[in-house]
Amino acid sequence: MKKLLITLCSVVLILSVGCEKVDNTKKGNYKNGTYFGFVEYESYGKKYVTTATVYVDESGMIKSVNIDSTYFKDDVYTTKKSLGDNYGMKATSADIGAIPGGAEWYEQVSQIEEKVIDQQGLDWVKWEDEAKTKLDIDTISGVTITADTYVEAITKALKQAK
Repeated sequence: MKKLLITLCSVVLILSVGCEKVDNTKKGNYKNGTYFGFVEYESYGKKYVTTATVYVDESGMIKSVNIDSTYFKDDVYTTKKSLGDNYGMKATSADIGAIPGGAEWYEQVSQIEEKVIDQQGLDWVKWEDEAKTKLDIDTISGVTITADTYVEAITKALKQAK
């Protein structure tokens, strides 16, 4: 598990280039640097790790967020982002009916990453259920995935940046 976590951390750091959507003249609430949070969890008898890497620039503004999660497919541990369209969520999300035409996991998680950058944190998060696993549909359109570990990993990264 430690080797998996180290490998995942390395991949996340390499891929942690994000979108810039914030006015550079503003002063943010965070310390400059790259911050990392992770959450270990179990699903269907397998252990997984969700990671979040957050980059904060010199002005204290969140400039990029990268979320990923390990995944076991075809007897190999990989990550959901690296699977891309091969993760196979698009049809399922289309069947749910909340996303016209459906959306893959990486497309949905991208919406969360962008919202964190746009809102400069997680104050916008509202939950649909008491267990705090499913984001309220009005909170962020285009996201039907269970988001508890993603929000927790981002929270851990942002705590370091305070």
